[in-house]
Amino acid sequence: MTDSSRRTIVAWTLYDFANSAFSAIVYATVFPAYYANTVVGNADGRGDFWWGLAVSVSMALVALTSPFLGGIGDHAGVRKPFFIGFTLLSVGATALLATVQPGMVLWGFALAVAGIVAFEAAFVQYNSYLPRIAPVGLLGRVSAAGFAVGYAGSVVAFLAAWPFAAAQAYWGCFLSAAVLFGVFSIPAFLVLPADARRAMGLGNAIARGWHGTLATMREIVTVPARIPMRRFLLAYLVFEDGVNTVIAFAGVFAAKTLGFAMTEIIALFIVIQVTALAGSALWAGPTDRRGPKFVVGMMLVQWTAVTVAAYFVETPWHFWVVAVLAGTGLGAIQAASRTFMATLIPPEREAEFFGFYALVGKSGAILGPLVFGLVSAALGGNQRIAIVTVGLFFVAGLILLQRVPAGGPTVRA
Repeated sequence: MTDSSRRTIVAWTLYDFANSAFSAIVYATVFPAYYANTVVGNADGRGDFWWGLAVSVSMALVALTSPFLGGIGDHAGVRKPFFIGFTLLSVGATALLATVQPGMVLWGFALAVAGIVAFEAAFVQYNSYLPRIAPVGLLGRVSAAGFAVGYAGSVVAFLAAWPFAAAQAYWGCFLSAAVLFGVFSIPAFLVLPADARRAMGLGNAIARGWHGTLATMREIVTVPARIPMRRFLLAYLVFEDGVNTVIAFAGVFAAKTLGFAMTEIIALFIVIQVTALAGSALWAGPTDRRGPKFVVGMMLVQWTAVTVAAYFVETPWHFWVVAVLAGTGLGAIQAASRTFMATLIPPEREAEFFGFYALVGKSGAILGPLVFGLVSAALGGNQRIAIVTVGLFFVAGLILLQRVPAGGPTVRA
């Protein structure tokens, strides 16, 4: 690899460091617990329902728009402007969360949806750079490096938020996350390669993007050469629903069922990020040597065990043990899944197919949070039964994964 290639990969991984401030503070810990338990009120599961609805609506919007935006990015050569623009929109929404006060249910809901949708739209474009900047035999390692650096970014975001959380000045948590997100995105804005010049105008690209999206969907569904991709995306649809639901509700579960204070939730997620970093690094080599299919399968077994163990948690220290188990599997399954998809995409169509990857992943995040919220609300706030229902997504995903005729070692590709 040349120095230029290394510099590009470093800038790419730093974006994972940057956007982890959003996923850590807004999606996983401080805002979900604050919104569900304080802004809405969660004694009867009403907060669970509203937060689950916010996540589900966000993911539905992402699923509907991601392939379309990915196609436009490819056809018009606007991948980088989309990447930068959606990132800045998410940073702005994160900063505005500082204005959300108890009782502002709809304002908090709207900002959460805007932030999540923009975050995910930027992430589609970000993912599409992976097969462009990484050698084929190093796809697993580079993908894992991004997630590993991202987990380090989450730890930094938690440490920055800690003093504000301890003082119950939650507005400071959101402002610090916005600053970290914005500042550490700059290297990617500057260093990632520019789009290839396209003669096609944006208007034509939008029209072609729409028709191309439908054509790509038909290609995935009907063309025999896309059978491995089709079967992988079906499995991913199911198990990613479980992963997203656990991430979205872990902090809410810890606060309501186990009585964790906000600072304890942050400490818990720091441990999760550190163990996720370790798990991502540990499984990076096997992802290339044994193949992403092997690693994803192992992680699905581990995640099933996590949901079963969470049901039986009685004391806070039990949940710390479950958190370590979840963390070691979190980075590995995300990095290996992204690598799996990268090995299935034809050249020069990265943004388009990663748009469908986002569509499937976020479609798989619509049902799970809604199911968790509805089960909790229907059972008077019983989150233990709700978390067990999430485990079924991992079991079904593992079964479907076995039918994928791909996912072998990337070093042989």
